[in-house]
Amino acid sequence: MSIHLGAVNLPDVLAEVEAAFTEYEAALVGNDVATLDRLFWDHASTLRYGATENLYGYAEIAAFRAQRAAKGLARTISRRSLTTFGRDFAVANIEFIRDGSTRIGRQSQTWVRFAEGWRVVAAHVSWLDP
Repeated sequence: MSIHLGAVNLPDVLAEVEAAFTEYEAALVGNDVATLDRLFWDHASTLRYGATENLYGYAEIAAFRAQRAAKGLARTISRRSLTTFGRDFAVANIEFIRDGSTRIGRQSQTWVRFAEGWRVVAAHVSWLDP
């Protein structure tokens, strides 16, 4: 598959990914585990590298989410970049600050459109000291 520049950030596709990303963000800060689980691809190849954990496969990610503390989740996004490529692939990157912290958080997500909708197939969270 080759992507032509005209297929980058098609307005309708970008709007879909923005909606999925917004739903994910609301679920994350609200600790809506069911929505977070739904928005990750249910497959052994899905991965999430967290700030303190490496999770391989949907089952490990879901188990982590189920036991994660539901406090201190509020954050402010300071920078955001969403880019779509064609109709079925996108990347989302943000910088954020957690309430009460000076560290800069970074989150990257790779999104793919499946028959059931947009799903995260890979994610990475890390921290940068100011």
